[in-house]
Amino acid sequence: MNILVPNLGSTSLKYQLLEMPAETVLARGRLERVSDYREAIRQIDTGRHAIDAVAFKTVLAGEKYRGTFLIDDGVLAALEEYLPAAPAHNAIYLTGIRAFRETLPGVPLVAAFETEFHATMPEYAVRYGIPADWREKFGIRRYGFHGASHEYVSRRVPEILGTTAEKLRLVSCHLGGSSSMCAILGGRSVDTTMGFSPQSGLENATRHGELDVFAVLYMMERNGWTIDEVRRQLARTGGLAGLSGIPGGDVRDIEAAARQGNRDAALALDVFVYQVKKTIGAYAAAMGGLDAIAFTGGIGENAPGLRAACCGGLEFLGIRLDASRNQEGAGDRVISADDSAVKVVVLTTNEELVVARRAYRCLTQS
Repeated sequence: MNILVPNLGSTSLKYQLLEMPAETVLARGRLERVSDYREAIRQIDTGRHAIDAVAFKTVLAGEKYRGTFLIDDGVLAALEEYLPAAPAHNAIYLTGIRAFRETLPGVPLVAAFETEFHATMPEYAVRYGIPADWREKFGIRRYGFHGASHEYVSRRVPEILGTTAEKLRLVSCHLGGSSSMCAILGGRSVDTTMGFSPQSGLENATRHGELDVFAVLYMMERNGWTIDEVRRQLARTGGLAGLSGIPGGDVRDIEAAARQGNRDAALALDVFVYQVKKTIGAYAAAMGGLDAIAFTGGIGENAPGLRAACCGGLEFLGIRLDASRNQEGAGDRVISADDSAVKVVVLTTNEELVVARRAYRCLTQS
């Protein structure tokens, strides 16, 4: 079965065509400056390979859809319902799914939700201290995201370390333009930094992270802002961009500015590092110890200085980096010192593979 996995961005479309269950990559590509998904879909080059199904890394559709599903009108309605909570993500996938529906009629479409991997979190880790009606009628809870990436990390790290997932207390750090962390105990998610929406947790490039909701209410009342105005500010000019004053919040630009003496840029990096470091310690406490830390994503893979800063001062947990391993090398590798009680790993995530695996199971079981 040939499964196409499109990774949809606001102006880009990356894709892989995988033959399942062999997991052979038959084709891959990337289209930039996408303004019309229907036209972009027609430009996807799969060689002479047929497309038997299309699987999407969908984001948020509430409690009912924390798994992998054939896309029907119910899935689309749920994505619409939660559009205000994940406006950028859900809008893109709704557009893309409808475009694929029209362009490839009769081809099964599958939604592999980011929240699936986090469905194993215990109830005490997902509940907010909110009125019961919010939870029971509207599904307000911690869902967690980047599930495909954290799931891949949960399986790949044991392979790198030559052990089994059941024996690992692992912290997965997916750090990039969008960042989250996950506590993985015995191969299962037990906590994660993102909550009801992809806005929360660590600072993202342009989206705010941890924030007291009453600060938002205060600013709305003080300035007469509408919901849309606040949503736009917090999603487009918050996060590392808001902290540093550098549009776009790209860590590479922020690091360059910090080296040139920009104090706001340096502070933005300090905030980010502090959040990661604090979360590593919290997750070690939640899991009763720590065996491994994994760094992935654009920052996690390519920013050795930030990796070192995130691990610095955590020697009391048994974490010791090897400076040369951290600075050099390529591919999936261990960068901790030989005598480090906690192994530190850098790896390239593969969300498309996880989505294809889930879709294949869904299609063959149904």
